[in-house]
Amino acid sequence: MIKRVFTILTLTLLLLFSSPVYSLDASSRTLEKYTKKISNKFTRTYCNTSKFGISYEGALAFAIGETNKEFKNNKLNKFIDFSLLKNSIVNDLENNCQVYDFAISKLENLKLN
Repeated sequence: MIKRVFTILTLTLLLLFSSPVYSLDASSRTLEKYTKKISNKFTRTYCNTSKFGISYEGALAFAIGETNKEFKNNKLNKFIDFSLLKNSIVNDLENNCQVYDFAISKLENLKLN
């Protein structure tokens, strides 16, 4: 009887005074994959729209809008280094689309809030 009372009392105290601990799922590997995914999405969208004959400004606005819309609610957005993301986008544009005169300053509206 005393064991049961002691067990119930201990479990009650543990449940009342324990605070939940949440792990941070933002490892560097996860962030690199996520950054690469965003960069690939932007590059594909920009390349495809500019190949359809849309002006470069229109393709840029469309790619930024689509990328913002797709990734705006992800929990990893607050951990992204935007300078690395923008450099990755410029490198992907050079390698995949042969766009060599794309300035990083054009990506100021890329905000994944």
